[in-house]
Amino acid sequence: MSPTPRADGIDIRPITEAEFGDWLRAVNTGFLRAPAVSEEEREERRRRRFVPGRYLGAFDGGRCVATFRSFDQELTVVGGATVPADAVSGVTVHATHRRRGLLSGMMARDLAAAKERGDVVATLIAAEYPIYGRYGFGPATWTAEWTVDVPRTGLDARWAGPADGGRIDLVDGEEVRKLGPELHERLRRTQPGVIDRDELWWRLETGAVRFDPSREQPFFAVYRSASGEVEGLAAYKVDDNWGDAKQPLNTATVRWLTGATPAAERALWEYLCSIDWVVKVKSGYRAPDDLLPHLLPDPRAARITSLADWLWVRILDVERALEARTYEGEGTLVLEVAGVDGLTGGRYRLDASADGASCTPTTESADVAVGLGDLGALWLGDESAVRLAALGRVREERAGAARKADALLRTSRRPWCPDMF
Repeated sequence: MSPTPRADGIDIRPITEAEFGDWLRAVNTGFLRAPAVSEEEREERRRRRFVPGRYLGAFDGGRCVATFRSFDQELTVVGGATVPADAVSGVTVHATHRRRGLLSGMMARDLAAAKERGDVVATLIAAEYPIYGRYGFGPATWTAEWTVDVPRTGLDARWAGPADGGRIDLVDGEEVRKLGPELHERLRRTQPGVIDRDELWWRLETGAVRFDPSREQPFFAVYRSASGEVEGLAAYKVDDNWGDAKQPLNTATVRWLTGATPAAERALWEYLCSIDWVVKVKSGYRAPDDLLPHLLPDPRAARITSLADWLWVRILDVERALEARTYEGEGTLVLEVAGVDGLTGGRYRLDASADGASCTPTTESADVAVGLGDLGALWLGDESAVRLAALGRVREERAGAARKADALLRTSRRPWCPDMF
């Protein structure tokens, strides 16, 4: 697409590779970080991440005053299939240039390109809640964080390893890069909301590549089942905090924990709660229905310290999105989907069963009417159409249709995205 002309002289366009350093400084400014970017960081990020056409900027007199980035992503849907997604990140507008439609211009350009590429959805993690609903995004997953008071858990202080015959070992980053990708793929096949992790993700998480030299290298723990199979990995750091009379008051903070089985999750959490000198464990971002609290003899030892929306989804292709996932019930539902920008919307008939689903445009009378953002919230199975109807965000065109929608769309476990991007 050609640059978007504006009456105020601001150009919205893809940046050139030579402008990448200016773009990074603008991102830092927008996120209220120190704007300076070292030459080493600029070159490392440019070499590993710059993709022509996927980095947008708004330029006022040659100065970058707003930023936007997207990249290819795979998102797991209900049932384990994946769909191509347009992942949106690095969105900023300088405080000097607010309320001028710069984000709207960049978003329109990116979503149109994503639709043309054939992406089924767009995704993002929203720094602020009110911004993205007007572009058709809705919160499709939520996240929770717990702080565990270790002495109160009721766990055996003499715990020395899993009781199921498995074992836990500490490993280095190189070993994690060998074991982690396959384990993450196992999780992706079972957990709606999970996204893919490329090689760069693993290299950054294990310290092989450092964009931030001050970032602390974590510990890594691997759980192997009694048969020797790798079923869990955790990355964590521990602070150094001692009280009066040399009392240890250390906190272990989990960066990420992946368990392909409940046994792996149990073993890793018990291990983290057994580390000498650790009196608190911070869970990191977990699913809101995570097993953690109830793996403890006293679940009240795990206190929720954060509960918030996480992965937002904008559906670009209603038919492919609804056909990609599986359904726990069987039936037909006609949805009237209100679009926001002319890219998506219309009336669709969904026929779902255990054998698969078909979604096609229709002229039949609708059962429910729903906005595009709320359809994104319903799509991965987390939100309730009955609840949205009570809030006035879903309209029943037939009595009982919202309950019928829930019977088809909701899932037994909540979707979860473990990653920030």
